[in-house]
Amino acid sequence: MKAFPMFIRTARAGIKASPPPKPASTGHICLVGAGPGARDLLTLRAVERLQKADVIFYDRLVDEEVLDLARPDAERVFVGKHVGAHTWPQDRINRMIVTEACKGKRVVRLKSGDPGIFGRATEEIDAANEAGIAVELVPGVTAVSAAGAMLGRSLTERNVADVLVLATGTGCASDPAPDSTRHSGPGTTTAFYMGVRHAERLAHDLIGKGLPSDASVDIAVEVSKPGQKHLTATIGTLAATIKREKITGCAVLLVTWPKCLVMENVDFPRHAGFLPAQRQALPA
Repeated sequence: MKAFPMFIRTARAGIKASPPPKPASTGHICLVGAGPGARDLLTLRAVERLQKADVIFYDRLVDEEVLDLARPDAERVFVGKHVGAHTWPQDRINRMIVTEACKGKRVVRLKSGDPGIFGRATEEIDAANEAGIAVELVPGVTAVSAAGAMLGRSLTERNVADVLVLATGTGCASDPAPDSTRHSGPGTTTAFYMGVRHAERLAHDLIGKGLPSDASVDIAVEVSKPGQKHLTATIGTLAATIKREKITGCAVLLVTWPKCLVMENVDFPRHAGFLPAQRQALPA
């Protein structure tokens, strides 16, 4: 016997059938963390959102293998920024993702690392909210976590460094040289993102706060990617090492300042977070 569609069978039974659901008039935007590079470091939720996306706007640091996880028919739009060459300024990206969502499309804004850590996610979330577009944030593995895994060690260690600071070495037009080291001190590990071009200034600031110039620095380059490498330097030789090794790509600078290091002849202002009593309590 030939099967009839469900709504016809229901009508014959004397029950009024409900019309099929109408497609949503607007789509939605999902800011997805692509992780540090390796595609198997994406979360399951990130993969699910990629496979449902109609259009994907992706950054310069997103690996091609990550994009291969998306639906084959999904539109892919490169919106990467290069230093000194912002073909895609942020306001243009905001307009594009909102425009596509207003067409009823499922939009994924794919960002390297975690979109909520130095990823300018707030501006895109605000743009979506102003347009009345539903927006979701999917976290990703941030670069410093992958750097710790590459080095095979914890980013925090009891009695050595029990505070982890994430700081950016670069800024914006209104704040081109942020005070990146203001939270660094005994008992901290500071991870500097986007700090390669500012290594000399960062080193100078840390030495000025009392970190010995022979303190070790880890330079984690292209973490989790095929070309990843680990270099070591001291605070005093950091800028020269970066120049000698021609490091220009994505790198995280890791500086661990152990609790046991004595800070001599350093006068900390109160706003730096170190009160005189705390300074005196440091072990000799």
